[in-house]
Amino acid sequence: MKSEKIVVVLKIIFLGSAVLDIFGVSYNLLWLEIISKPMIVLSLIALYTISVKSKNYAYLFALFFSFLGDLFLLDKDGYFLLGIGSFLITQILFIKIIISQLKRSNLKQKVSSFLPFAVYLLLLITVLWDNLGEFLIPVIIYGTTISVFGMLSLLNHLLGKTPKSRLLLFGAVLFIVSDSLIAFNKFHEPIIIYPLAIMVTYILAQYLIYNFMIKMDSYK
Repeated sequence: MKSEKIVVVLKIIFLGSAVLDIFGVSYNLLWLEIISKPMIVLSLIALYTISVKSKNYAYLFALFFSFLGDLFLLDKDGYFLLGIGSFLITQILFIKIIISQLKRSNLKQKVSSFLPFAVYLLLLITVLWDNLGEFLIPVIIYGTTISVFGMLSLLNHLLGKTPKSRLLLFGAVLFIVSDSLIAFNKFHEPIIIYPLAIMVTYILAQYLIYNFMIKMDSYK
């Protein structure tokens, strides 16, 4: 009962932090973002730790590097590459988690998973190419990595088509949408709605992946 109350409190902290951060982004209140944004992932770390019987340390490290990435991207100009690097490690850890539980697949399933995200990556790089400059290689590396995350999430879903696999797939797609909007905002044409959309999709992505990890633990 005590742990259930703690879970409720932590979920309130997560939701409250998310709402405050979205408010801060909407009204350009950097001080509010600095306070609330780190709490989003920290509350997920606490939630996951208290909610599972067997901790997946790859996921905990993924959340830790997400936390670092959030901190670095509070200053998108000075620490952008460090932010990309932190989230790159996050994506690699997500990939590791999926690979560890993937079942055998056939060629049709692999091609069906590969094509949508390969096309996405090609279009993204093509649109941004002229403005990437010194960021060309980092963006290609990061874009490729998160595309692989998407491919494996879709393959995992095609192999099972369960509520659990849908959580991961939707989480991966929203993560890709969020990161794509960051890229468009920085390297293409900034639009006033982008910062808000980036945070909403990112928060939802993290929460869906968290729920996937909770369900993954319950199946053990």
